[in-house]
Amino acid sequence: MTAAMTPPTLELRRVSKAFGSVQALRDVDFEVRDGEVMALVGDNGAGKSTLIKSVAGIHPFDSGEIYFDGKRVEIHGPKDAARLGIEVVYQDLALCDNLDVVQNMYLGREVHDLFHRLKEPVMEQRTSETLRSLSVTTLKSVRQTVATLSGGQRQSVAVARAVMWNSRVVILDEPTAALGVAQTRQVLELVKRLAHEQGLAVVLISHNLHDVFEVADRITVLRLGRNVGVYERSATTQQEIVSAITAGVPTKVAGIEGTGEAAT
Repeated sequence: MTAAMTPPTLELRRVSKAFGSVQALRDVDFEVRDGEVMALVGDNGAGKSTLIKSVAGIHPFDSGEIYFDGKRVEIHGPKDAARLGIEVVYQDLALCDNLDVVQNMYLGREVHDLFHRLKEPVMEQRTSETLRSLSVTTLKSVRQTVATLSGGQRQSVAVARAVMWNSRVVILDEPTAALGVAQTRQVLELVKRLAHEQGLAVVLISHNLHDVFEVADRITVLRLGRNVGVYERSATTQQEIVSAITAGVPTKVAGIEGTGEAAT
């Protein structure tokens, strides 16, 4: 079965979400496949955060269907998402500065022996193996406290923690925000390795179109809670994406001429 014929790893069909009178998402289709980076872009208020939080089970969708490997699934809470292998690395990273890298990697998932003692060597070895598999080589020690790490190193630890737990889909929320040039390069290389070497389905949320065009295979544009197009990165331009972000109309397939009115 070719990649085009294989069902998407994660697929959303006509999902909607409202908060009171505010319609955050309306009939949105979205997909991401193994081994690809799907960028999710849009202006503030486009619905990006609502979509990823709903996929993560924080704000379950009001309507629509979710498919995983072609099978219909339900996500009612974060545990459902975790069981499927969906991990989200939020912008705040949710790391504890006073703990070391190993402790952060296993936070809430510690390994104990029969006497409820921590199995430190096991956790330390698996942490090192995970970081090595992602070619994260800038850490002096996995026993460094997170407070001593740079922004790029912190992001790397947060991503490594996400992929260590048999994840299939990794969602990265603005991973290069507030990073310098060298640290941004480090994180972008890590994003590409997740998809193209580890074979994971990666969703990248970013306002930085330069970063998006650096690593994405495809780009989904949201505008005012609707999907206004899915673009092959190699066949589009930043100008076209900006146009879609600011003035796009909902359409099932990018490139179909719109009527000037939102599709229903």
